[in-house]
Amino acid sequence: MKKDEELSRDLYRVAREKGTEAPFTGTYWDAHEQGVYKCAVCGTQLFSSDTKFDSGTGWPSFTDPMNVEHIELREDTQDGMSRTEVLCKNCKAHLGHVFDDGPKEKGGKRYCINSVCLELEKKEQ
Repeated sequence: MKKDEELSRDLYRVAREKGTEAPFTGTYWDAHEQGVYKCAVCGTQLFSSDTKFDSGTGWPSFTDPMNVEHIELREDTQDGMSRTEVLCKNCKAHLGHVFDDGPKEKGGKRYCINSVCLELEKKEQ
């Protein structure tokens, strides 16, 4: 696990200060490689590329986490909005939010995650 002083400025701002990156700017919003998306702070496996989809929002979006035991959901009423925050359960890094506007045929969830909080471990061909 990386110490807070080892995190890039952008990763610290999002993961520790609950910031967000601008849409269509992150590394993975339009990525199509196969593999596992891990927490950029601690390396916990979070999402599979098999559940990634193009939501049109400009952030990486997933229908499901790899293992629900690896994430934590919290009510987020910051800035007068009511949302559900997604955190890495292991290191408490803020990852993004989950919404109920995902593909209906896949459960209807959209885990909207900041690219800076993810590292893709590509699947070997």
